[in-house]
Amino acid sequence: MGQPVVVGVDGSPSSLDAVETAAREAVPRGVGLRLVHAFGRTSSHVPRSGPPWSPAGAGVRELVDGTLAEAERRARDAAPGVELARDVAAGDPSAVLVFASRTASLTVVGSHGRGTVAGLLLGSTAGQLAAHGHCPVLVVREAGRAGGPVLLAVDDAPASAPAVRFAFAEARLHGAPLTAVHVCRPGSADAYDGAADPPFVTYDRGHLRDHAEQVLDAALAGCEQRYPEVTVRRRPVIGRVRHTLVEASADARLLVVGARGGGGFTGLLLGSVSQAVLHHARCPVAVVRDGRE
Repeated sequence: MGQPVVVGVDGSPSSLDAVETAAREAVPRGVGLRLVHAFGRTSSHVPRSGPPWSPAGAGVRELVDGTLAEAERRARDAAPGVELARDVAAGDPSAVLVFASRTASLTVVGSHGRGTVAGLLLGSTAGQLAAHGHCPVLVVREAGRAGGPVLLAVDDAPASAPAVRFAFAEARLHGAPLTAVHVCRPGSADAYDGAADPPFVTYDRGHLRDHAEQVLDAALAGCEQRYPEVTVRRRPVIGRVRHTLVEASADARLLVVGARGGGGFTGLLLGSVSQAVLHHARCPVAVVRDGRE
């Protein structure tokens, strides 16, 4: 059996949704599911009566056991027969999950949790995993559309190649089509992000569309040959990146984006775009690093 799918568990509804998603991801991969629960120093759900970060403290063991038991139940309901393992660790959940990702094929977290750092919050845990994780990170926001495509955000930077490979593999695993989107922004996009461009700005839409098609062809060529069973739709778009990806995510089962190793999102997902996708996408979001530090 290969490396397991790891999922962060804190007992919140969001983390339990992540557990179900993680279990369904483990089955077609033929791997087990590892439930990871971490105690961080800002955890508001650790009883004060026991030693601060020891699961053996008064009341804490019962709390952890109950949290993991519910997670196990949800996992088995979602994927009967999935092989389960538990891992309880002391430390910041972000750091614990980044470490756990070293031996994982996929790490899954919810978008909202309990407390602050310990709650697997999007801005802390998911962001740290996206920047420093050692495997693809899946952030479960809303349930993806059943029967919808895997939506792939294609960048023209080399760092997007691992995301392309992951998206094709995911589409094959779930028998889903793949929609590849590359967004060309008009020259005014960096200076003006309103509903329409100012009247004094002009650009060649034909040239932009040709460029977007070329980017898509170059990015997808190798994987289309490797995964001939995956049906691929190309979507060259002229417009605003954030708006395009968030809107398209409403009809997708999963949105896949790339990220550069060492902390920053690359190209397509730089700065505010990454925040918009992770905070507003209408389906789970997979962030795939290129592995370079």
